[in-house]
Amino acid sequence: MPALDAKLKQERTAREARQEWRALAQTEPLAAMRVRRNGRTLISFSGNDYLGLSRHPEVVAAASTALARYGAGAGASRLVTGNHPRYGALEARLAAIKQSEAALVVGSGYLANLGAIPALAGKGDLILADKLSHACILDGARLSGANLKRFKHNDMADLARLLAAHRTHHAQCLIITEHVFSMDGDVAPLKEIRALCDAHDAVMMVDDAHGLGILSPDLQPDLWMGTLSKAAGGYGGYLAGSRVVIDHLTATMRSVIFSTALPPATIAAAERALELMTPERATRVLMLARRFTSALDLPHAQTAIVPLIIGDSAAACEASAQLEEAGFLVTAIRPPTVARGTARLRVTFSALHEETMVDALAAAVKTCVATKFENAD
Repeated sequence: MPALDAKLKQERTAREARQEWRALAQTEPLAAMRVRRNGRTLISFSGNDYLGLSRHPEVVAAASTALARYGAGAGASRLVTGNHPRYGALEARLAAIKQSEAALVVGSGYLANLGAIPALAGKGDLILADKLSHACILDGARLSGANLKRFKHNDMADLARLLAAHRTHHAQCLIITEHVFSMDGDVAPLKEIRALCDAHDAVMMVDDAHGLGILSPDLQPDLWMGTLSKAAGGYGGYLAGSRVVIDHLTATMRSVIFSTALPPATIAAAERALELMTPERATRVLMLARRFTSALDLPHAQTAIVPLIIGDSAAACEASAQLEEAGFLVTAIRPPTVARGTARLRVTFSALHEETMVDALAAAVKTCVATKFENAD
């Protein structure tokens, strides 16, 4: 298809000129928060294995045992023959953790949002989502056909304004936010959002992908969404809420109906990982993140994610390359993942990092990253 090839090559050239072209980089995970990339061993501060459970011996053993007993795949969707008995135990544990009546495990966090939002809202409804919501939230909202409006990031006055202007013109309203924002590491004002939902008869949905195992919110939204691929160290997504809501999602979510179930080994690994989540692990992660922000005179880290905002994409790529030369993997995050002009280094911390690693990274940032950076507001 020469015409298509020509068009895509032109697009690639434009993206490369903006330092926004994406390409895969082979990365081999090693022990003790190290990876091998481009023939070098690096200390990684770019993963989401916040509690260090992906390589935990008990998690690996649980997966290995299930793999040997049940095989490599599920064989079908959950609604056909893929609903392995171990799903029940995993969903019961997730429901208990989220203090909900029930939970539903799906193939990934992306599939959870892509399927749940259209199952809960449609034409004639209103969806209000935080401006910095993850791409899968926005994709799910657009797929639903509902009227999507985005409120300024964590701005309750703007959310209240949108509710006052639009709520009465729609049959149902769904307000969606992340708990921990994946690129900024800041936290949503859940209590204030809950109050606005109650005042305007709106449904509250919270994406807790980066909060599970790290933060424990003291309120209940109408629906939790999360993943098993970050603090739980494995793969998969989940939703947690009332039994009525979860039953509805099970029966109607297209990403459940038309997706093969997760392999039994993945389910077994997630179940064991959730059992190993402890407050001590979360406390250590936050301690390390705050050690880093303190060393660089940055605002106190709220979560395991610390952004170093640089702005220009080329400068962010250069900063990442300088840190790689110094022995650290800290990936540059560029548009469209973040807004143009806000390219950054996204530094993430794990319970397996050592204090000396954190101190060395902070020293390398001071030495290597000549470009001025500042934390997001």
